[in-house]
This record gives sequence, structure tokens and C-alpha cells, in this order.
Amino acid sequence: MEAILQLYAQPYDETRPMLCFDEKSYQMLGHIRSPRPMSANQVRREDHEYKRGGTRNLFIFSEPKAGQRHVLITKRRTKQDFAYAMRYLVDVLYPDSQQIDVVMDNLNTHHYHSLVEYFGKAEADRIMCRLCFHFTPSHASWLNMAEIEISVMMEQCLGRRLPDEWTLAQELIAWEHASNEAQRTINWTFTIEKARDMFAKHYTADLSC
Repeated sequence: MEAILQLYAQPYDETRPMLCFDEKSYQMLGHIRSPRPMSANQVRREDHEYKRGGTRNLFIFSEPKAGQRHVLITKRRTKQDFAYAMRYLVDVLYPDSQQIDVVMDNLNTHHYHSLVEYFGKAEADRIMCRLCFHFTPSHASWLNMAEIEISVMMEQCLGRRLPDEWTLAQELIAWEHASNEAQRTINWTFTIEKARDMFAKHYTADLSC
């Protein structure tokens, strides 16, 4: 835990971006009957019945100190999807960064071997030489700031019915662009000192010195 908090406390360095990475499953739903629009004395109304449009996985790349984020839509979230997401991070999102810190949880797909399995060792090593993984402790994924970004995304963009992947993509692109233009950062206030005070009983003498 303290390793993650120490990473968060470091000053912003544009030459070595710090990314928080997570995923979210989203179910696409369409209307069977057209909603009734909002009027002067009535809120917008929609029928309780809906048409299922399948699910998509949303990979979230959040750079909280720079106020930047990006969403990658995939059909699944397998080891192969994770491997391609890491290559996308290195080659497309941050092609000029020599080193990128990536905070993520301990999901079994979040592993160097996922890259080796689908790209081979040479390509996996090329990608991994520019990445430094930082894993949140078990049962402490709340330390990942990407979860905050997901909550904001769900509230501002996805808290309604979207019928298909095209509509989903267009809405996410618009939300992402507006948020990045505003450079909306995350003000993380949970420090090592607060952690030691809150979890004092879990610290031994060796850990607290």
C-alpha cells in the first residue's frame, strides 16, 4: 500500500507519466418504445422494457496528475485483450515516453506472461522495457485512482441506455475529449501518514520505523 501512496506523492513528471489502469463491463441497452421527451411539467420518461445489445469491456487509462484519460473498447477482457491494451498504451498513447508507471489491481490477466503468450518474448520485452507495473494489494483496489475515473465516467456519460457499440464509442469520445480539454485532475489526499494512522494496529515495529 505504501509503495502506491509513495508513487502518488511524487511530483508530476511529464517525461515519466503515471497511469492508473482498470476495466469496466458495460451492458448496451436499447429502447423498445421511444421515450417520452421532457416537458415543462414532466420529466423524461422511458419504458421499463429494453432491448439487449450485448456487453463490451472498457479499459480505462487515467493519468490523474495531468488530467488526461482514455477509454479503449474491447469485446472481452482476456489475457490477449490486456496484452493488446499494453501495446496500445506504449505505441499509441505514449509513444515518446521512455518509462511509464502503471497502477493496476492483481487480476490474473495483468501479467507479463500475457504479453509473452500472444506476442512472443521479443515483443513482450520491447513493450515491458517501457512499463513499470505497480499492483494494489489484495482487497485494496480502492487505491487505484482509475476507480474514481470509472465512477465519474458512469455518472457523466454512461448512466443511461446506449443501444450499440457505435453509440457507446461516440459518447465516450465526446466525454473523453471534454474531460481532457478541461484537464480534470484527481486530488488524491490519502497519504502514507494517514494510512499509518488509520491502520496503526496492522503495523509492526519494523514497518512503522
